[in-house]
This record gives sequence, structure tokens and C-alpha cells, in this order.
Amino acid sequence: MDFINFSYIDILDILMVTFLLYQVYKLIKGTAALNIFLAVILFYVIYLLVKALKMELMSMILGQFIGVGVIAIIILFQQEIRRFLLHVGTTYIARSRNSILRRFFSGKDSIQSRTFMAQIIAEACSNMSEKSTGALIVIGRISSLQIYVETGDIIDAQMNVRLLENIFFKNAPLHDGAVIILDNKIYAARCILPSSENMDVPAYFGMRHRAALGITEITDAVAVVVSEETGRISYVENGKIENNISPEKLIERITKNQI
Repeated sequence: MDFINFSYIDILDILMVTFLLYQVYKLIKGTAALNIFLAVILFYVIYLLVKALKMELMSMILGQFIGVGVIAIIILFQQEIRRFLLHVGTTYIARSRNSILRRFFSGKDSIQSRTFMAQIIAEACSNMSEKSTGALIVIGRISSLQIYVETGDIIDAQMNVRLLENIFFKNAPLHDGAVIILDNKIYAARCILPSSENMDVPAYFGMRHRAALGITEITDAVAVVVSEETGRISYVENGKIENNISPEKLIERITKNQI
């Protein structure tokens, strides 16, 4: 019986499919998309069962849905697919950061400017933490943040501790929303960010934390949050949050993870 004769290619094929399904599961775990994904798998299993039982009419009806399944999956999982491709591309670029060509274009000045930016953000967050002033800072990397920039007000100013603190001062007109930093500049303030749909986010995290998670889930940007309730500083990257981080550790995170 031919169907029990497995070659090395068949084993590799099964392992690759298993790995792909596992990565998809990791990507959508804790989100509403997981239920949709399980429903799609169940629908396909039913289709295979109906086809194996030679139920012609049911097979034809379900086959019409299967035929447009790829398009439906792209529509249903567009954010998850975007996040996956973004993660793959960003990982590749991150691994190439030490290449000769990249070192030629970046140089010491770029490293120094990133460190300087991280120090300013950390100092401002530390000061705001002591005063329990809420803040949300987004640092752009490769992904375009233009659609979020357009929801706020353009500042395009040099990095400055006092400016960051003034923006998030409770009675300031720009304090409600996120500051977006691009090219080591305070580019825009009062920006509106998408909120995370992750259902596993702890209830004690407020809207700032959810917005930070949301922007890092769909872009490669990183975010820094200062809690207005507790004064704790959080660092957010790839939809994962590191809570109660010290200013020194924050400088390390920002400097290390900027591409």
C-alpha cells in the first residue's frame, strides 16, 4: 500500500506544515482571530470528511467556499499576516545590522544619536514617573507611522527632556495621546494609536498600555509607557510588555533594539 511509504521529503513536508501551523497559533494566540482560525480548520476537516464519504452535493457546496478560501483567509487575517511578514522582514534586517555595508552607512554617529535619544527618553520618563504623570512614547523603526502621525500635531523638534515633560503635563493641550519619535526627533504629539485586541492583557493595564501593545503588534515600532496610576515605566515591543523597568534598563532596551 503506497500511502504508508514515506520518504524523507514527506517527513520534511509534515514537519514544515506543523511548524507553520505552530507559528500561526503563536501569532494569533489570545486574540479573537484564534476562534476564526479554529473554525476555518474545522470547516476544512468537515469538507475532507464529506469528500471522503462521496457526498457529491455537500462536497460541491463546500468546495465553492474552499475555492475562495485563500482570499477569505487574507481578508480575515490581514492584520495577523501583516504582523507575521513584518516580523520576518524585521528579523532579517536586524540580523544584518552588523554587515559591512550597514556599518558603513550607520557609523558611530548613528549609534551615539540613538544612545542620546534613549537617555533623553529615560530621563524624561523617570521624572514623569516620580510625579505620576502618564505618558506614551512611540519610537519608529522601519515601518511607516505616517497614518498615525496624521492623527496628531506635527512638532518636528530636537530631542529634549523638558519638551517631553511639557507635552505630557496634565493640563497641556497635547498630553492626551502618543508622542511619535522618528529619526531621533520628536516628530508628532497627540497621536491616536490602535488598541490591542489581545484578550490576555491584564485588566490593570489602562488604555495607554493597550495602545502601546496595539501599535507594536502591527508595526515594528517600540513604545514606552509611564503609568499615571502607579508611576511605573513599561517597555513594549512586538506586542509584549516589560513592566516596571528601570531607567537604566530602558536606555539599554531602546539603544539595543533600534535598527
